[in-house]
Amino acid sequence: MEREIALLFTVLYIPQKSFIICIIIIIVVPLAVLSAPILHDSDPGSIYLKQSEGLRDAIRLSAIECQYQFRTERWNCSLEGRSSLLKIEFGNKLRFKETAFLFAISSAGLTHSLARACSSGRMERCTCDESPDLQNREAWQWGGCGDNLKYSIKFLKHFLGQRKASKDLRARVDMHNTNAGLKTTCKCHGVSGSCAVRTCWKQLSSFHETGHLLKLKYEAAVKVHSVTNDATGETELISPKRHSYTLKNHVPRTTDLVYIEDSPSFCRPSKYSPGTAGRTCSKETNCESMCCGQGYNTQSLLVTKACHCQVQWCCYVECQQCSQREEIYTCKH
Repeated sequence: MEREIALLFTVLYIPQKSFIICIIIIIVVPLAVLSAPILHDSDPGSIYLKQSEGLRDAIRLSAIECQYQFRTERWNCSLEGRSSLLKIEFGNKLRFKETAFLFAISSAGLTHSLARACSSGRMERCTCDESPDLQNREAWQWGGCGDNLKYSIKFLKHFLGQRKASKDLRARVDMHNTNAGLKTTCKCHGVSGSCAVRTCWKQLSSFHETGHLLKLKYEAAVKVHSVTNDATGETELISPKRHSYTLKNHVPRTTDLVYIEDSPSFCRPSKYSPGTAGRTCSKETNCESMCCGQGYNTQSLLVTKACHCQVQWCCYVECQQCSQREEIYTCKH
């Protein structure tokens, strides 16, 4: 029987000197792939070992974007201390809305980084076009060299889709949320803005835009349970009936994020999060929610912040440091 193991990728991001943000992403890979002594370009398993740079960029990109999107939430995409939020609780037992977002943002990050790496020539086995006769050569299309979205999606589904045939509910949820993180952008062409010609452009949008869209999907995530289709024998995800006037069984759309368990409050330190005590909040917008009704402290401090920032490829931001006095609000212990 084929065995599987989990590869853990850890990324550290330090937005301020006062704390460290850490995220762990679990990817399940067949053990036989890693135990093979020699891998050739023609071997399907070789893709796991040849794309390390693209994977590293993708994981860092996903971690930073997750932390940015949840910066004002009780759970801020952090794993401080010895907490094993994804590895133990989210990864193996439960599937919360936060897990759904992590799967989607991770798949989107992989797609984004690998597509850009292909078009920039940083990966050997793909270029702007996946045609065999264009391998390792520049291939220019109308409007320039587009990102190789086709290759990156193919890689993603092969890399993260190992459990897609499983009837296990968690596996179905994982695969559903992975696919929800993929996006194809199309554009219309014609006189006066008419859509006489519609082409799908292989150029990825800003990853902040992707993160924002996935955050909106997170906020509208659908709780599901599994049922067996008597006709096909396959497991399907069904949203339970919410009101008497709605349909009894609602099948979530492929673009929805889905989850199984309701999320904990994340207010106090637990195996799920470090809690919100000491977290910085905004008095006008989120202190009441962030601090879980426990109140907050006010301090007037000279704060040094990053300013005049410029984004560098792929996932790095270079900034200057500026000082100013501000009122800082932190949740009480």
